[in-house]
Parts: sequence; C-alpha cells; structure tokens
Amino acid sequence: MRNSASKSRRKILIVDDHPLTRRGMAQLIDQQSDLMVCGEAGTAESALGAVESLTPQLVVVDITLPGKPGLELIKDLKSSNPNLPVLVVSMHDESLYAERTLRAGARGYLMKNEGGDRLLEGIRAVLDGKVFVSPAISSKILDELSGGRTRRRDQDGLSGLTDREFEVFQFIGQGLTTREIGEHLHMSAKTVETHRLHIRAKLGLKSGPELIKYAVRWSGVQELI
Repeated sequence: MRNSASKSRRKILIVDDHPLTRRGMAQLIDQQSDLMVCGEAGTAESALGAVESLTPQLVVVDITLPGKPGLELIKDLKSSNPNLPVLVVSMHDESLYAERTLRAGARGYLMKNEGGDRLLEGIRAVLDGKVFVSPAISSKILDELSGGRTRRRDQDGLSGLTDREFEVFQFIGQGLTTREIGEHLHMSAKTVETHRLHIRAKLGLKSGPELIKYAVRWSGVQELI
C-alpha cells in the first residue's frame, strides 16, 4: 500500500503481470494531484484480494494474466463489486477485445501504445462514470445499437466465438493441454473438448492439429502487437 496525505486523491489498483509496466503506470499516476495508486497485483487471484483489502475506486486491468484470464477477472469484479469501475489497458488489438471486455463489465478499453496522456484521460473518464474507448470502437458500438439499422454481427472467425470459447482458444495457442486448460478454467476435460469442437466448427478447421497450429500462430502474432 502507498502512503498519501491527501484523502481527496482517488485510489487506483493496477493489475498487470509485468512489474515494469506496473511501475511505469504507478509513477505516472502518482504524479497526479487527483490520483494515487493504492496497490498492485500480478494475478487475478491477488487482485481480488487487493480489492477487498484496499478498496480502490478504479481497477486498471490487463487482459493477459497468468492463471485466470483478465476477462474472467472482470466478470468476477462485476459480480462481487458491481459499482467498481474497470479500465482495461492491454497490448491486444481493440477490434477483437474491446467489445468482449465491455460486455464482461469493463467501462473502458485502451491499448498500451496510446501513451500516458491517454491513460490518464481514460482513468479520469471512467472514474467520472463515462465509457472510454477509441473513436473507431465507439462508432462501431453506436452503429450496432442504432435503432435505424438492423443489428448485424460477424459470426465468422474469432468474433463468432463465445467468451469461454475464446479463452479456450487463447490457452490452446499458449500450448496448454486439455487437462491444463480445464484446471485453469475450472471445467472438466470433456467440457474443454466440447469447446474445442465448437471452435473448430466456427473457424472452419478440420482437425485438432489444425486448430493447434492456427491458435499458436495467432498467439504469436498477438505477442508482436
């Protein structure tokens, strides 16, 4: 926990598995007169404990976390602390992740390469009760919700996967076995295999090895973003 003489500064918890990233964010935030970092966490499990003990007013979350994925953490926070806002700050392409995180309960999505000024802008916007996304994502969401148009979603490719299927797909790309995926997501091996079959069908892949190859290649591309 960090010390601060000012009670007017709003408290932020940073959840990211890279210590240097957390430190950089913390230094930037702690320089602000209206904001302070009350704590840091490197996993979803430690983040849930920190929320209870530190009572932050905002949680900044990365999507890629060891063990339980960031998407599951957002859902857990929404369930246990429905009034606690979450801002996602991630390296991953917002076109694939932003809507998923918003549906899970986050109030904003920001890519890490957007810089410190945008991070502070996003933090303040979400703390003030606003939704914070890029103009492109905002336009897409408004277009889908427009009463004057028929709502259409692309059901092909990764956008057609459910959140759970997408999580299984990510773990496949990381090289985890069916048993290991089940342990991470607290489900049986049979359920994981069912998700694998659904993923293959939606992606138009004919075999398990083809799915693994596709997921590993996709995961490698994400690491370069």
